[in-house]
Amino acid sequence: MGTLVIRRSSQKESARGAASSQAAHLEVGAIKPRGNGFTLRRRLVRLARSVGQRLALVVVCLLLWEIVARSGLITKALFPTPLQTWEAAKSLWRSGVVGGDLRASLGRVAVGFLIGSALGIAIGFATGISRACNALLGPIITFLRPIPAIAVVPLSTAWFGIGQKGKYFIIGYAVVLAVWLYVHDGVARIPSVYVRVAKGYGLGRVRVLTRVLIPAAGPAIVSALRYGSSVAFLALVAAELGGAQNGIAYRLQVDSQFLQTGRIFVGLIELGVLGVSADYLIAKAGKRLVHWSTS
Repeated sequence: MGTLVIRRSSQKESARGAASSQAAHLEVGAIKPRGNGFTLRRRLVRLARSVGQRLALVVVCLLLWEIVARSGLITKALFPTPLQTWEAAKSLWRSGVVGGDLRASLGRVAVGFLIGSALGIAIGFATGISRACNALLGPIITFLRPIPAIAVVPLSTAWFGIGQKGKYFIIGYAVVLAVWLYVHDGVARIPSVYVRVAKGYGLGRVRVLTRVLIPAAGPAIVSALRYGSSVAFLALVAAELGGAQNGIAYRLQVDSQFLQTGRIFVGLIELGVLGVSADYLIAKAGKRLVHWSTS
């Protein structure tokens, strides 16, 4: 009798276990994976939130600007309102000045940035990998880094005249020093065990460089390019003050002589927007190319 009771209770427990297992299967099956529509919706919500935050920040800045301009704390002739600045921007655009200045300045920044970035990355890898190169070039670059781009303008004019080559030289000079620092530090911080393991697997110098060092230094290179792009626009001001006939910084100098503060504000906004845009594009490209970075 006792054995029969035990068997019946064990059968009941087995049935309960099977039922709970079947219910769990049904619950799991009822949970459907979220498809592409849900992912797209989440991305759109994030994008809308991000755009909304930026627009709110712009509105707040414009309101503060308007309040300060109308408060009388600063003379209106020296601090125009947003509407006055907008009118100055429309006047410059209709006259074709904005388009010509943008083309000239962007061309100079692009060429100088590309030259300076290429040299900065190459020298940064050389000094980061080789102690001999670092001992030879490190002190020279460290000596040049405190010398601002505007101090090089007289030398650039003497060497290249007032043409475009001198402006490329000034911008490239500033960018190469900025990019070198980030790349050199990033390469020097790569653990030596990476290289030893790669060599242990039979990789040659070229493959160690392309398969190990460049990927490991990828985040530092992206940071270097972002910083170098901002430095390029800073150096642009120095470059265009040395004998240019067009460009954003040249226009700022001309407008300051006639105290046209509305046009000056337009030029400053142009430089800020271009710098932010360049930084955004480099950061986006860096996230796609250096996708293994957690930063």
